[in-house]
Amino acid sequence: MKSTLGTTLLAVTFLAAPAAAQDRPPIDQRTLADYAPEPYVTLQHAPWTEKAVLYQINTRQFTREGTFRAAMAELPRLKELGVDILWLMPIQTIGEQNRKGTLGSPYSVKDYTAVNPEFGTEADLHAFIDAAHAMGFKVILDWVANHSAWDNAWVTEHPEWYERDWKGDFHPTPWWDWSDIIDLDYDQPGVRKAMTEALAYWVRKFDIDGYRADVAGYVPIDFWEQARADLNALKPVFMLAEWKDPELTRKAFDAVYAWDWHQTAKRVAKGEADATAFYGYYSENESAWPKEAMRMTYIANHDSNAWEGTQYENFGAALPAMIALSFTGEGLPTIYNGQEACNRKRLEFFERDPIDWSQAKGCELTDLFRNLIAFRDANPALHNAPWGARMIKVENDQPKQVLSWVRQKDGNKVLGLFNFSDQPVNVGFSSTLQNGTYRDFATGLPIEVDSETTVALAPWHYRLMATAIHGEQE
Repeated sequence: MKSTLGTTLLAVTFLAAPAAAQDRPPIDQRTLADYAPEPYVTLQHAPWTEKAVLYQINTRQFTREGTFRAAMAELPRLKELGVDILWLMPIQTIGEQNRKGTLGSPYSVKDYTAVNPEFGTEADLHAFIDAAHAMGFKVILDWVANHSAWDNAWVTEHPEWYERDWKGDFHPTPWWDWSDIIDLDYDQPGVRKAMTEALAYWVRKFDIDGYRADVAGYVPIDFWEQARADLNALKPVFMLAEWKDPELTRKAFDAVYAWDWHQTAKRVAKGEADATAFYGYYSENESAWPKEAMRMTYIANHDSNAWEGTQYENFGAALPAMIALSFTGEGLPTIYNGQEACNRKRLEFFERDPIDWSQAKGCELTDLFRNLIAFRDANPALHNAPWGARMIKVENDQPKQVLSWVRQKDGNKVLGLFNFSDQPVNVGFSSTLQNGTYRDFATGLPIEVDSETTVALAPWHYRLMATAIHGEQE
């Protein structure tokens, strides 16, 4: 049976494994140089990931037609929105045996190197990727390495590549209701070779720019580390893991999910926790993760929208503020298709259920996303790890209501104030960290903040201020 990555957090300092004892001098003979830390993260992020914002496309629901060709027509709109990396949900053929619903789950892969005809042809996919690249986008594919469909050709050609249950039968991932798939066995070298070749296939033939790895922690980390090295030998790629563990960011993945951020944000929005609930996440982020690691902060994705609730169900009146925090606090921001059109529907997972883009007319979130991306681009302190700045807590006199912080780098300083409560508040400060001359994100007007300043915040309201906004320097 395959061995998977444990989730225990690593030592705070994230040092590389020490040299073998026989290679180190006795303790009383060591110098300070013998104790110097070694780099923990050894992968190199592609330069184009510094300011990147992800946009997830559920091809089946993205357009009325549900095809690559129809999606291609939306690229100018996405360019104007300001997103950078387009993440396509799985585009391979879907298994028919034990299929869920009429069309099945995209995460039940029948052939790792075949295009799902529901979305179009290989030529259509090529055209979409070529058009995206011509407009400056990068394109990544969702990848399902942990399991395949029951009727994948590997099942009959290489039955030894699959795990068996206590009866000796193929089985879905244990405990989950994933009856339309069966688990691969990564103790088998053949699985690793075939999966690596399939990953390389899409880079070579379609020039894709990386992958989002489904349930990445269910697959051994040494596979991902070797696969990343093999893909980087073809071109610089971006890798996102659906998992939470610092070790994944060492050699394999640029980014991992910020599940804890998402769950904390939902609890705060529903009044189940106050603003201080975010302290745990941001403390761990700074103290227990390497500074090079990107963590994907998100309001919605295909899973949360389908199974947890819409952005409005989950966040209610707090939605704009939570979106703003996801884009300006530490993290890699993500938009799930339809969010920017005020989509209020849980999209079907196994059936056609196109997004109603007519909702976009008058949707306040369209401009919010566009303006936040522009604000983020203009302020280097807000860029992705490792380029952006750490968040530093600003002490205020209403901590249970107001989350306040500063991010500053090379003369660029951003102050964020978030009233995460349903009551108005006047907030003051007990430090000098917040002091400065800024321009306001919402109005563009100059504002001076010092130790005597008091800021009025309406319920679920936020203020963002920066020394540079939309390229203008103070």
